Amino acid sequence: MAGHEIPEPADRKQVADPSSDPLAVEEPRHSCDPAFRHGVVVGFDGSMSSERALAYAIGMARRSGSGLIIVHVANRLPTTVWAGCEPPVFVDVPDHRTEVLGLELACADYLSEVPWVLVERGGDICHELEEVGREYSADAIVVGSTHGIVGRIFGSVAGRLARRAQRPVVVIP
Repeated sequence: MAGHEIPEPADRKQVADPSSDPLAVEEPRHSCDPAFRHGVVVGFDGSMSSERALAYAIGMARRSGSGLIIVHVANRLPTTVWAGCEPPVFVDVPDHRTEVLGLELACADYLSEVPWVLVERGGDICHELEEVGREYSADAIVVGSTHGIVGRIFGSVAGRLARRAQRPVVVIP
């Protein structure tokens, strides 16, 4: 019905601000820097295996002319450890290790060859590495292999990630 306008009722109450974004209620991830799109994601926690993975990822990023996205996944523990709660609720444990790793990486000469960014996440390592890879449209995810009995009992991060990732996973021994 072109040319006809239906008037709003005078007693209509406004429920939401029409200028507000309905998707703003969700807490979106920070937008990633376009300079790092199609980069190389590497999981890093300061261990020897993650240092080897970082060295390989640096070479991979340098050869492909892309950026390096270094991901540190902070600890999350169930609250049942402290409170004895029934539902498995997870809390972020203060993890200053990311700050220390960031300072160490900033002082490292071997990172001067490629652009890099350090991303901190909390949660399941496999899920967070894959999520960062998706956000940055990464060409590959590089991780170090797990040595020891814990990896044999619970399964290694590299093995779980290789089974579920939607992009190539490079596992460095």
